[in-house]
Amino acid sequence: MESLCIETEQLRLEIAPQVGASIVAFEVKRGGERVPIMRPTPPPLPEKSSNYSSFILAPYSNRIRAARFEFEGYTYQLEPNTPEGNTQHGDVRGRPWQVFYGASSAAGTFDSRFFEDVNWPWPFSLAVLYRLEGHTLETTLELVNQGQSPMPAGFGLHPYFVRSLGEAVMQFGARGFYQTDASFIPHEGMQPIPGELDFSWARPVGTQPLNHVYGGWDGRAVLEWAGSNLRLLLEADPVFEHLVVFTAPDGTLALEPVTNATDGFNLYARGIQGTGVRVLQPEESLAGKVRMTIAEL
Repeated sequence: MESLCIETEQLRLEIAPQVGASIVAFEVKRGGERVPIMRPTPPPLPEKSSNYSSFILAPYSNRIRAARFEFEGYTYQLEPNTPEGNTQHGDVRGRPWQVFYGASSAAGTFDSRFFEDVNWPWPFSLAVLYRLEGHTLETTLELVNQGQSPMPAGFGLHPYFVRSLGEAVMQFGARGFYQTDASFIPHEGMQPIPGELDFSWARPVGTQPLNHVYGGWDGRAVLEWAGSNLRLLLEADPVFEHLVVFTAPDGTLALEPVTNATDGFNLYARGIQGTGVRVLQPEESLAGKVRMTIAEL
């Protein structure tokens, strides 16, 4: 399986077109060396995106309870893809994409109409643009409803950031979070953020396990590695109303800008506000940008 690389004097990005246009590596060039910012993907390139540095979530993000949801009076049953019988992370991350690239940018497209086994009731297409400029990686997503009826929709990114550069110190603002069950799926809407989960001021991530969806995210998160003199500034367009924070078992930290809450379609069907679910009319699109800037302190 092959990958492709784009780079500037400051950054290097490697992508796997055959595995969801997922990111293989994201590195900053420093003192003649390449320093990983996202976790490196182990060689040889895996067939599943879960082991990559980052992957794309669409046409929804995170989990759907029992792989089933209600929309406009109909019940839609998807194929489960978790041991608990849920479905998660959409159905583009393991698919082959068409990708074209230059020196510092790469554009990829996916069209579900070319795949008979896509786990989604509506036809859709998705485009991604990765662009490097200076110390910034900008990722643009655009999702289009290619069907003949309204479609619930959402998307996001699932990057894993290293914690080996130094103690991880994090800061971001949000209006609330979702209380979840053992499957990390909420039963209700946003709740006030408890003190131990409040990162509105910069503080170490520490050893506490995190797997939480924050709502009303202000579109900005800062991650510093103490002692490394490196800082990551994560910025996202307002369409990314939610941020998932996940301390992964491999010791990395996932900061996932996403549009919709976990199980957002079922929450939306119950009339719960603030889920971030969009309804796309035929040929209507949903688009947004995420910027990751690496700064030296």
